[in-house]
Amino acid sequence: MTIEERLANLERELARAKRHNRWLLAAVGLAAGVFGVVWIGAAAGCNGHAPAGGVATVIRAGQFVLQDGNGKTRATLALTDIGPALCLTDETGNPRAVLTVFKAGPRLNLFDEKGKDCVRLGANKDGPMLALTDETGTPRAALGVGKYGSVLGLFDADGKVRAGLNALQAGPGLDLLDENGKPRATLGVTKSGPVLRLVDENGKAIWQAP
Repeated sequence: MTIEERLANLERELARAKRHNRWLLAAVGLAAGVFGVVWIGAAAGCNGHAPAGGVATVIRAGQFVLQDGNGKTRATLALTDIGPALCLTDETGNPRAVLTVFKAGPRLNLFDEKGKDCVRLGANKDGPMLALTDETGTPRAALGVGKYGSVLGLFDADGKVRAGLNALQAGPGLDLLDENGKPRATLGVTKSGPVLRLVDENGKAIWQAP
């Protein structure tokens, strides 16, 4: 293979790597969207909002409340104006698990003892998404599967993408980003072989192979 052919292949692989990054950022946005939508459902289910249609009778309206021996609500199943929601609470009344079905698809939130949702799971027409958050509610890891493949994103304490691992139709790839969200190292493997590129803060290549 001539140098010109190698350079042409490299340009094609780098273009694919850029598409990998865009798909990763889209997955990140989806993870944040899952959180916002699920929290609405959590509040509706745990607070026992009146079901759509204004029917007030709990049993006949499709709303069920389970209480413990002390009269504390431990579980609520309600048909809210945004969809059915199941909320499970601990002995202090804090929600620990919320399952909601929206028009876009089902959502599941798991909360820690401080009321922070640390696990977010959702599924819609674009595919399933799993997000793990820290004690501040900031996403730190997100896994998404869509029609183009699967993506795993890792975030820093500010919620910025710092690393992305993907397995797409063009092949697997690894992207490492700086604090400004700019790719600084890209490793990919395609049918034509592996590609590795290192760039500076301005996006200029400082080393690449082949």
